[in-house]
Amino acid sequence: MKNLAIADLFVCLCLILRIAKYSSTSMVIQRIYCNFGAPTSYLNMYSSILFMGYIAANRYMKIARPLETHMLQTVRSTRYICIVTWAILLCPNCAYIAAFVSTDKQPSAHSGFDCDSFHNNLLKQIYLALQITSFSMFLFVLVSLIVFYWLNVQKLRQAQRTMPDKPGNAKLRKSKRNMRVLMVVFCVCFVPYHLVRLPYVLIKPLLHDCTAEQVFYILKELTVLLAVLNACLDPLIYFVFCKTFRAQLNLQRFCQAE
Repeated sequence: MKNLAIADLFVCLCLILRIAKYSSTSMVIQRIYCNFGAPTSYLNMYSSILFMGYIAANRYMKIARPLETHMLQTVRSTRYICIVTWAILLCPNCAYIAAFVSTDKQPSAHSGFDCDSFHNNLLKQIYLALQITSFSMFLFVLVSLIVFYWLNVQKLRQAQRTMPDKPGNAKLRKSKRNMRVLMVVFCVCFVPYHLVRLPYVLIKPLLHDCTAEQVFYILKELTVLLAVLNACLDPLIYFVFCKTFRAQLNLQRFCQAE
């Protein structure tokens, strides 16, 4: 959850470059955003997606194995997992940035300042590969969240049938609620974006109708807003999953009351 908070912070910082990109007609600003702002936004978005998947997996393992701690749940293993995650996501983004810096292509007058207007053939291939890989990553995490939630529900039903008054059932119901919160935040923020983004990337080169292209563009921008909304909704995850976070909020509330 600390790494999820870091990703949210960088998403908010990337919004500064995005605002500058849309409020300026300077080609230098556009290149800076496309070179650094957009790749960093993707980096932090997909790190958020992966860390939410890790949180769901950790929560399920605590329910499935309440009396033991798996090797992957130790603090040391968690640190290694987070470092490897950042490294894996950083490498292709660095490759994209390096290829972007080396290109000298200038957008034509009618193409506007979309980042793909700066792309040469190599950048187009790298960009398409990144989009397909990112979509596959998102799909894998989405399916994992659904599976973890379903397994949690099945475990709760089994416990309620065998021992309806068992004290541990309350913990299972709480875990089910927590997983539901995680799934709702994930689906609201990231599902619309990915339903639009990959078709937009694949279909855009084939579109010759300006109206259709504009509709896709508006849909894409609206879903970007939902994706960025994740930085606002993630505190719900901190509150639901982290006892320390809840305790700090309660302490601040008590101090204000005093």
